[in-house]
Amino acid sequence: MKRSLVSVIIAVCVLFTNLLAAQELKCDIRVSSNQVAGTDKTVFESLQTAIYEFINNTKWTNINFKTTEKIECSIAITIKERTGSDSFSGEINMALRRPCYKASYTSPIINYVDQRFSFNYMDGQPLDFSMNTHISDLTSTLAFYVYTFLGLDFDSFSQDGGKSFFEAAQQIVNNAQSSSQVGWKAMDGNKNRYWMAENMTNSSYEPLHQFMYEYHRLGLDVMSEKPDEGRASILKSLEYLQSVYSTYPTCFWLQLIIEAKRDEIINVFSEGSQQEKTKAANIMKQIDPSKSSQYDAILQGGSKKG
Repeated sequence: MKRSLVSVIIAVCVLFTNLLAAQELKCDIRVSSNQVAGTDKTVFESLQTAIYEFINNTKWTNINFKTTEKIECSIAITIKERTGSDSFSGEINMALRRPCYKASYTSPIINYVDQRFSFNYMDGQPLDFSMNTHISDLTSTLAFYVYTFLGLDFDSFSQDGGKSFFEAAQQIVNNAQSSSQVGWKAMDGNKNRYWMAENMTNSSYEPLHQFMYEYHRLGLDVMSEKPDEGRASILKSLEYLQSVYSTYPTCFWLQLIIEAKRDEIINVFSEGSQQEKTKAANIMKQIDPSKSSQYDAILQGGSKKG
């Protein structure tokens, strides 16, 4: 009898552990309402808790993650205006970082501020989401960025590994075409959720998926043990960005990559041969012309090899 009871307890513990490990994300959530004066702040505290539970407790894939494998990200929502009793507008900042193999360093994948974020929320309201229909702008936006996080992370570990997640983000955009809120449609501007999903699923931008894989898996992950080999792979991967820029210089996703990687690329090429430095600086100056002077730091960093 005791053995049977112990077996049940062990089974329950194992099941509970597996459930904890099943979740994919370890996402820090912050909701700021400092710019909204004269209103009850408890609704914003409730909103932050609801979003945290929605993102971190939802099973987004059919893949089980160990606790140490969870994807670390952050979402910061700044409420700028309360436009009604249950309606709000502001901006949402989404950031994703990726650990590098055998290193304490984490690499920035994306850091983007969606400045046109409007939604409805009532205190205590459950956050419901469906892949088949647009239920609310709040949950659709959050789910959209979750699948974007997953796509970018998986892309960085395997060739085209994020494809199914980018397609899920695209489906959310398609479902949201009936929404009256901005950010979901092509006509809402050239830097929004619509164009982010379009770029990440458009075969014309396939070199950017190649960049994500080679830059991170063959480049950064190698640098702790073989820095010269890793740097050479990173240099090669910059040519994928260059190829997209030459045909689609205003590509939104390309701009997001450059913004996230600018400082890191400068740091990577603070070492290496002068030939590598010159090539890296020239590519980055071409594809990031408004920040051209910043890449002079690469050329001024000295040369490890003649």
